Amino acid sequence: MLQPFYPQNADVKVYINGELYHRDEAKVSVFDSVVQGGDAVWEGLRVYDNRVFCLDKHLNRLQDSAKAMFFKNVPDNDTIKVALFQTLKANDFLTDTHVRLTLTRGEKITSGMDPRLNQKGLTLIILPEYKPPVYDSNGVSLITSTTRRNSPMCIDSKIHHNNLINNILAKIESNLAGADAALMLDIHGFAAEVNGTNIFMVKGGEVHTPHAHACLPGITRGLVIEICKEIGITCTQRNISLAEFHAADEVFMTGTMGEITPVHTIDGREIGYTNGQRPITKRIQNRFAERAAVEGTPIV
Repeated sequence: MLQPFYPQNADVKVYINGELYHRDEAKVSVFDSVVQGGDAVWEGLRVYDNRVFCLDKHLNRLQDSAKAMFFKNVPDNDTIKVALFQTLKANDFLTDTHVRLTLTRGEKITSGMDPRLNQKGLTLIILPEYKPPVYDSNGVSLITSTTRRNSPMCIDSKIHHNNLINNILAKIESNLAGADAALMLDIHGFAAEVNGTNIFMVKGGEVHTPHAHACLPGITRGLVIEICKEIGITCTQRNISLAEFHAADEVFMTGTMGEITPVHTIDGREIGYTNGQRPITKRIQNRFAERAAVEGTPIV
């Protein structure tokens, strides 16, 4: 699975600290913390029909991540919304749009790790792109990565930071294996998440997903847990072994860029139902689509 380039993105205007720049001119300093050490936090947003889906949840998570990273003078949510809406309207991207919103610790006065070198304020970057859901709706293949997902003893996955090398190494493994993505285990050998998404399994009509100990507690993940309750499906968060995923009736991934994506094989093993029948996944997808069609913050 390789995302294509869409011609609609050829002249994207990118917001950087109050100004809009053509994508070819959108730059940050080589002294910016995101360049020097991946020292930044970010959110992925999706736009449906002139509305930004789950915007407040995403911005609240951004604020939590920035606070955990000890960022100073963080713009409030209302300020970020104004910049976001300005950027979307300037690009005329009001549906089928993915936004990568990044907040870095800002530019340093000289190279170095010490945050006290960041004396010029934070850098806010808003990058919108035309981008339908990125995964094949017929399902994707996974391999199990040898790269383990960070535990809270190392870097807490609840901080949505830009230092993604842990996940990138797992993605490289899946590329080399000819799979679409990589299932990452935690340090105890239980499933954590896919390199870029959360993961769920279905067994005996019930839904199960890993604890958010070594995975990002994703916004779409939380929404799926809500949806299961709405439509009367039991959803349990627990430790899940790799063997349980191999033997699952259905498996699906969740994330802002891909929404809800079925998994058809893990490590070469076909998952569950034949002929593409995934009844529980389909019910959840349908309810997600219903909510995405009417919910969200209007772009004003």
